[in-house]
Amino acid sequence: MTAKDDIFSKPLSRVEDFKFDQNVAAVFPDMIKRSVPGYENVIIMSGLFAERFAQSGTNLYDLGCSLGATTLAMRQRITAENCNIIAVDKSSDMVKRCREIILEDKNTTTSVDVLEADIRDINYSDNSMTVMNYTLQFLPPEDRKPLLQKIYDSMIPNAVLVLSEKVTFEEKKNSELFIDIYHAWKAHNGYTEMEIQQKRNALENVLIPDTIPQHIQRLEKVGFKRCELWFQCFNFMSMVAFK
Repeated sequence: MTAKDDIFSKPLSRVEDFKFDQNVAAVFPDMIKRSVPGYENVIIMSGLFAERFAQSGTNLYDLGCSLGATTLAMRQRITAENCNIIAVDKSSDMVKRCREIILEDKNTTTSVDVLEADIRDINYSDNSMTVMNYTLQFLPPEDRKPLLQKIYDSMIPNAVLVLSEKVTFEEKKNSELFIDIYHAWKAHNGYTEMEIQQKRNALENVLIPDTIPQHIQRLEKVGFKRCELWFQCFNFMSMVAFK
């Protein structure tokens, strides 16, 4: 049974910056299901993209893999032979539990390596697909383009990048409206006003969102020939970029 996310359910005298630590790892499935609209669809579609774009004898990357939901979705759908999924997260607590979950998976036709590492330090190669589901937003803005360039340069022809992010909007009124509705959705999912506010404070200096045009411009600058927004629910979106 999935543990309920109650991390911010008690008043805190000082709200620390959000960390993907043992406490978060323990409740992460419930947390992300109730905190990211469309999350389950994004995971399913990541697997369907892998089914279509994985090329035989190549690597596929799940960056910021957390507990491996995207990795499992990809693994269950890949039909190309001799593929390897490389799942990366820098949280030791996330990686430990992810490895346990991967070992429990009975689908062994596609190999999986789970690495505890900073995604900026990985040597990418033979890359037919990379997925970054709600990961880029946690990197300093100045590190985002260099990482994407590194990923793009490792990609073989016809490779794809799936990028899912929380976003902001150039029009302030739109940002305010969508944030309000998002918070109402979280309340609908059982979070109290105190939990919502304390979580927002914890993420304020950790998660720095871009606009959708900023994402598209950055992807085009590193070389992707076209980018398509395939999912959006208010201030959450996912896009696919093609090499």
